[in-house]
Amino acid sequence: MLEIKNLKASINNKDILKGFNLKILPGEVHAIMGPNGSGKSTLANVLSGKEGYKISGDLKYQGSRLDEIPIDERAQKGIFLAFQYPTEIPGVNTSNFLRTSLNKVRKAQGKKELDALSFLKIVKEKSNELGMDEKMLSRQLNVGFSGGEKKKNEILQMKILDPNLIILDETDSGLDIDALKIVAEGVNSSRNSKKSFLIITHYQRLLNFIKPDFVHVLSDGRIIKSGTKDLAIELEKTGYKGIH
Repeated sequence: MLEIKNLKASINNKDILKGFNLKILPGEVHAIMGPNGSGKSTLANVLSGKEGYKISGDLKYQGSRLDEIPIDERAQKGIFLAFQYPTEIPGVNTSNFLRTSLNKVRKAQGKKELDALSFLKIVKEKSNELGMDEKMLSRQLNVGFSGGEKKKNEILQMKILDPNLIILDETDSGLDIDALKIVAEGVNSSRNSKKSFLIITHYQRLLNFIKPDFVHVLSDGRIIKSGTKDLAIELEKTGYKGIH
């Protein structure tokens, strides 16, 4: 699904990722944990195609070079990134945005685009699963949303677009425990043998609800230790300084 070999990334002449390696197979859930400044956000930015980074190394998604897939085509090819700070887009209706996004993906996959009624049925079903107020769908995208509402909206997008590779960048940031549980349930209900997840997080608490197959510790731009979900529990007890 995703294979990264010796990835190096720098911005403004500052080296951030310094030989990052990771392989994610279909159906696997990987969590990357690390202190501030370890390179977690840079990894998410590079995978999403954010401009400004100088990168080298081998970065492949489903056998194709990820850096050669245009940014606007990555979602169409089944890549989804939930941002730490979802962008507010005034003037864009949430429901219309979701429908347009889904129809772009469907068109790229050679499927028939959905009309308004067909889409409405899907979006109501998915929003109810997440315990979302349907009134959110008629509001401007993320405008005036609380932190929890923004994150729920991202998970709603994920469930509607039905991607193959889901990257969650600090999705637990700013969530209370109830919102965290709803977001985790949205992820857990989407897990299957074909989907892969990469969860980037600073704290272990999200991993109490989303059980990863593998946990990796990122420090100074490299993975310094990998293990099972028990590694996350160890980190909670010892902190990052105790990991070697």
